[in-house]
Amino acid sequence: MVDIREWSRADAARFLRVPGEADDKYSRGVVALRTGSPAYPGAAVLGVEAAWRAGAGFVRYVGEGRAADAVLARRPETVAGPDTGRSRIGAWVIGSGTDAMHRSTVEAAALREILAGTTPVVVDAGALDLAPGATAPLLLTPHAGEFARLRELLELPATGDRAADAERAAAELGATVLLKGARTLIAAPAGGVIEVAAGTGWLATAGTGDVLAGILGALVAANPDAPLAEVAASGAWLHGSAARLAAGAVDGAPGHPIVALDVAEALPHAIAELLP
Repeated sequence: MVDIREWSRADAARFLRVPGEADDKYSRGVVALRTGSPAYPGAAVLGVEAAWRAGAGFVRYVGEGRAADAVLARRPETVAGPDTGRSRIGAWVIGSGTDAMHRSTVEAAALREILAGTTPVVVDAGALDLAPGATAPLLLTPHAGEFARLRELLELPATGDRAADAERAAAELGATVLLKGARTLIAAPAGGVIEVAAGTGWLATAGTGDVLAGILGALVAANPDAPLAEVAASGAWLHGSAARLAAGAVDGAPGHPIVALDVAEALPHAIAELLP
């Protein structure tokens, strides 16, 4: 029987704080993203936007071409280009908007270098296949289809129990697994599962996973000493709260359609509601 804990508003609030006089852009958290592709440049924009809106003090985007141009057009405060070792990166986000089938050998080498480091890495979408064997602290964020492929890669049969399957994959990989869905499950490698209810059904739209990855990067960077599974659960809760606000699905209202960027833009309001 899997031990499942329901994550609450109060739980999520523990991982957010108001910056003090002693804070600077580095102490608030530095996030680096290697995301997006020529086919999906918008994924890079959404992740970067979300990282900023979730409170990161410094965001670096490591990418080229259309994706980099789109990121800087939307968020000119982003620092673009490879890290020179002076950014004090607190969390990486990789894989959003990419496809492993079209990954170059140069890109694969760069991602493997990140995964072989000591900085926590949020691993999404097209980078999930690189998780086995990684040594960095990992937070994997598959949706159901991606999780099925990950299980196949690990040769783990499905049991029909999402929580049990997520927990087993986390143990096998030595990584935290955030399995997205109407009820998101976060499994820690040492055991135990946290459950986070989706904010609203309107959240089921393209690009919201890229937003979640950016939120997670910001919270992981801002909470370097906290358990990764708990930080991940707080990011998922905040993602859902922002979606409810963006969709107007509050106080029993049914709400209305939203797009992924609406969720990112609602993050400051969602954070303000959580802060004491």
